[in-house]
Amino acid sequence: MSYHLNLKDRYFFLVELNRTLLLKFFFSGLLSILFLSGCKTDSREKNGLVHIEQHSGKYIVFRNNKPFEIKGASGFTNLEQLSLAGGNTFRTWDTTNLSAILDEASRNHLAVIVGLPMPLNEGEELSFYSNEKAVAQLNAAYTTLVNKFRKHPALLFWCLGNELSFPNKPKYLKFYQSFNDLVDMIHRVDPDHPVTTTMINFHQKNVFNIKFRTDIDIISFNTFGGLRSLSEELKDFEWIWDGPFLVTEWGIDGPWPGHDQTLWGAYIEQTSTKKAEQYLAVYKKFMPVDNPRFLGALVFYWGSKQETTPTWFSLFDENGAASEAVGTMQYIWTNKWPARKPPRIKYMLLDNKGAKDNILYNPHTKVVARVLTDHSDTSHYTYRWHIEPEDWYVYNYVANSRKQKPIDHLFIEEQDTTAIFRAPEREGPYRVFVSVYDRNGLFSTTNTPFYVVEP
Repeated sequence: MSYHLNLKDRYFFLVELNRTLLLKFFFSGLLSILFLSGCKTDSREKNGLVHIEQHSGKYIVFRNNKPFEIKGASGFTNLEQLSLAGGNTFRTWDTTNLSAILDEASRNHLAVIVGLPMPLNEGEELSFYSNEKAVAQLNAAYTTLVNKFRKHPALLFWCLGNELSFPNKPKYLKFYQSFNDLVDMIHRVDPDHPVTTTMINFHQKNVFNIKFRTDIDIISFNTFGGLRSLSEELKDFEWIWDGPFLVTEWGIDGPWPGHDQTLWGAYIEQTSTKKAEQYLAVYKKFMPVDNPRFLGALVFYWGSKQETTPTWFSLFDENGAASEAVGTMQYIWTNKWPARKPPRIKYMLLDNKGAKDNILYNPHTKVVARVLTDHSDTSHYTYRWHIEPEDWYVYNYVANSRKQKPIDHLFIEEQDTTAIFRAPEREGPYRVFVSVYDRNGLFSTTNTPFYVVEP
């Protein structure tokens, strides 16, 4: 099959080809200059308690002189369960209660990636880095903290900032100066523990500037849907950056654009049973475990958190009951399934309609909700139903983290797999939830969105 370009297409093809060749020529020259000048192209020599070595092209974390493959979670609760499931590492986002967290990690033979938060560097918040007094106070505070905890046996890495931007613009000079001062301080005060930082998905500009404008030891990625393309992106950009990396957040697709929604914009959440299957499928198909630069991955979220719903990312409920995804992670980490599994939920129906049917009710309408499970005998399980208003609150692109208050007075009758309730009086979007608990501290959950319309 032949294909002929018209004159206009030929012009744009040649322009793009020349641009690509010029970029490669420029970066190749830049790499040569940086190499000859001894800039940050070579890894720092590592001989601390925790360090990274390269053997036969593969990067390996050494902890106490032993190879250490990072298998763990983002989240700092339910640590005994993390250890029992075969995990060995977890991550914090800040230093709240750090001493107690590190001590509990030691008791459970876990390593910790400690988050050192920095103000975001987008929009108005970038002005923080022009405030010399505030920057000096941050540096002094982190110098004290790093010096205090640098010898704690549970410490693995320091993670400086979370999901910052690393552009190549003059207005970011103050940010880079502050960031690099902190990286240099950590390397000086605590040479025993590497420093990383995280970014959302893989962005070439961020990676390029982290490599050439900072002295970070490891680049980390928080990636969900972006995990599908991570392996290819790493390969395509290896000619610029070929250092070690860590996946610090991964999991199922979140309540973000592209996910299934109702007509009024409520994101449709899968059952916890379906999500457990998705965790395994995503890991096996897309996690770059065969990449010699891969240091490990941390699943999100080991605990209970509100993000659109209290169950979307939560591997546990608020009282520490484990979902089926915890067993999935045990299988990923140990290649062994747990002996006990929670009840499996198929789906929920409201008056024989599912979430994709865009369910509408008038106020006070009587509704029959049913949950279908894989078990016929309900006597061994406890069913907990509740209704919440839809959580649409987002500030500065960050979802609300406070759990919604349930509207419990709406239920007329609850009988295991069936619940009868009246639609709320006030017009607006809601969700009805059900959680099914067994006698072993395990649970499954699902929810269905509906909308109340005043007649």
